[in-house]
Amino acid sequence: MNLKLVSFAICPFVQRSVILLREKQIDHEIEYIDLNDPPEWFLQLSPTGKVPLLLVDGATLFESSVILAFLDESFPPGLQPADTLRRAQHRAWIEYASALLMAQHAMATASDEETAVEKKQLLEEDLARLSEPLSEGLFTNQAGFSLVDAAIAPLFMRIHYLAEFNQQADVKMPEPVRDWSGRLLQRASVQQSVLADFADRYKAFLVSKNSWLCAGDGSGN
Repeated sequence: MNLKLVSFAICPFVQRSVILLREKQIDHEIEYIDLNDPPEWFLQLSPTGKVPLLLVDGATLFESSVILAFLDESFPPGLQPADTLRRAQHRAWIEYASALLMAQHAMATASDEETAVEKKQLLEEDLARLSEPLSEGLFTNQAGFSLVDAAIAPLFMRIHYLAEFNQQADVKMPEPVRDWSGRLLQRASVQQSVLADFADRYKAFLVSKNSWLCAGDGSGN
């Protein structure tokens, strides 16, 4: 099976797929495109005009959660629960992780202090909701890694780097969530899922969006 992942260099939704590809050690190719000037072939293949796009022996898949499920089901051992209810719960929390990514993006790209602080508080409230399913062991499995892990790790990476750029961006997380973040960020598949200069690329992107948290001397002032 020939796999080619079409990516934007700092896209968190593409990163989910890369994490799983590396976790399962699946042979693949990655092609990076400029979403500000996408090639015509990409626009013809992608109904949404977004990444990730996975080309599978010439066929096209899109939407990160669909790609995760396809890769997991096509390359055993599977990381999804066998129980249908538990599997559905995992998929629901993957969708929640997508909402968290958008909330973090809103905070990171806020152009003024008031908005940045407001978005940060909302993100912290949303992250706190993860404590209960974590304490119940909902995301754990025998493999020690789940699709929920792959889906949420890009969020934790961006939270980590943004706090390095500006300490005012340090997001408060309940201890179980912070521990989860720490474990995932230490995982090789997560560390190797981005380009070596990811931090520089991410900061440059935020600066281009007039991010208050990345303005001036890096202190938000």
